[in-house]
Amino acid sequence: MSLTSKNHSSTTADDSSEYSSQHFLGSFLQTLKDVFSDKGVLLLLMIAPIIYGFFYPWPYSTEVVNHVPVGIVDNDNSNLSRTIVRYASASPQLDTQRFLSEQEAKAAMWSDDIAGYMVIPSGLEQQVMSGKEASVSVLGNGGYFLLNKNVQTGFLKAVSTVSAGIEIKKNVAQGAYLATAAANTQAVPLKIIPLYNQTEGYGAYVVPAVSILILQQTLLMSTAMLVGTWYEQRRHRASVRGWLGRIAALSTFGFMTGCFYYGWAFELHHYARGQNMIGSLLFLLLFCPTVATLGCVLGLWFRQRERSMQLLIFSSLPMFFVSGYPWPAYQLPEFLQIIRWLIPTTPAINTSVQLNQMGASLSQVALGFYALAGLWVLYFMLLMLIRWYDCVQQRKALL
Repeated sequence: MSLTSKNHSSTTADDSSEYSSQHFLGSFLQTLKDVFSDKGVLLLLMIAPIIYGFFYPWPYSTEVVNHVPVGIVDNDNSNLSRTIVRYASASPQLDTQRFLSEQEAKAAMWSDDIAGYMVIPSGLEQQVMSGKEASVSVLGNGGYFLLNKNVQTGFLKAVSTVSAGIEIKKNVAQGAYLATAAANTQAVPLKIIPLYNQTEGYGAYVVPAVSILILQQTLLMSTAMLVGTWYEQRRHRASVRGWLGRIAALSTFGFMTGCFYYGWAFELHHYARGQNMIGSLLFLLLFCPTVATLGCVLGLWFRQRERSMQLLIFSSLPMFFVSGYPWPAYQLPEFLQIIRWLIPTTPAINTSVQLNQMGASLSQVALGFYALAGLWVLYFMLLMLIRWYDCVQQRKALL
C-alpha cells in the first residue's frame, strides 16, 4: 500500500514537472521547431496556401466572360433582321453563327456548340413598320448561369439598340428634331456604377472570399495533424500557458499567410484591396488564433495524425456555402442558420471582404469581431475541458 502511494506521488510530481516546464515561450519555440521538422504539416501550413495563391485565381484571370458562342435563326431575312444580326455580331459578349432552322440551333446547343440562340420570326419587319407589337425569342442554357447571362444581355443590347433607332426614325418622321427624338428614347438615363468590383469580374468576387476559407482549412488541418502527432507520441499534454504558446506559434504561420494574400496575391490579380489595412491586420490577429484553437480541439478529439485530413478535407465546400457569401444566409434552412455560427469562416469571410475591399470601419464590422472572439473563448474552453478530462483519465489509469 505504501509502495503504490509512493509511485502515485512520484507520477504526480512528474506530471507537475512536465506541465510547469511548458511555459509560453518554451512551447512557442518547440512548436515552431516541430512544424519545420514535420514535412506534412509544413506543406499544409505554408506551402499549400502559397500554391493556392498562385494557381486558384489563374482560371478567372480574364474576369469577365466574353465571346460566348451563340446561334441566330433569321426567319424574316429582311433589312431589319439583318440589322439585328449585324449588331449582335458586333457585340464583344457574343460569337454568332447562323442556322437555317430552330431545330439545327437546338441540336447545336444540346451538343454544347453554342450556349443559346435567337429566333427572329417571319414578318418581323412588316409588323414593326405597321406599328404592331413584335418580338424576337432568345433561348439560353440556364444550366450555366454565367453563359446564360451573357446570351441574354448580349442579344438584349443588340435588339434594344435597333429598337431605339426605329423609335427615333418614327419620331423624326412625325416632325420631331433628331436631337429631341434621340433624347426621348431614354427620358430617364440609367447609369450603373458597380462599387468594390468595378469590372464585375468573377475572380474579384470569389477569390478574396475563398482565400479566407483556404487560410482556415490549411491552418485547421495542419494544426489538427500536428496535435494528433503529439498525441500519438504522448507529447500532447501541456499547461494552460503551454497551450497558449502553441496556439500563438501556429497562428503566426496563419498570420503570415494572410499577409501574403492581402499584400501580394490580391495585388498581382488587381483585386480591390487595402481599403482598411489596419482593420484587416487586426482581423487576422483574431481570426488565426481562433482557427488554431479549433484545430487543437479537433486534434485532441481525433487522436490520430491522419484523421484530420480524412474528415476535414470534405468540409470546405459546406463551410463556404453556409457562410452567407455565395448564398443569402436568411434563405438557408433555420437549423443551418444556427449551426453556421459555430464555424470561423461564417463571420470571417464577410468581415474580411468588408474591411479589405469595401473599406468598412471597425465599428461597422464589430459583429464579426465579437463573433470571432466568442468562438475563440468557446474553443479554448473546450480545449481546457478536454485537457482536464485527459488528466483525470490518466490519474485513474495510474491508481
